[in-house]
Amino acid sequence: MEFDQYLGFLAFLTILMIGFWLMIFLLLFVVPYWLGGNIVELLKERREAKRAKRNA
Repeated sequence: MEFDQYLGFLAFLTILMIGFWLMIFLLLFVVPYWLGGNIVELLKERREAKRAKRNA
């Protein structure tokens, strides 16, 4: 294997690993945080709607 092939292989491995860890990060942290925030906001809106309906 020549040196430029070795550099190409290292570049490919680096890009592959960055993609892999990005997917792990998105699936384990970003998506649950996003879903949790949306659920909390939905519950707040429902609670406010109940209060407004009860007070009106």
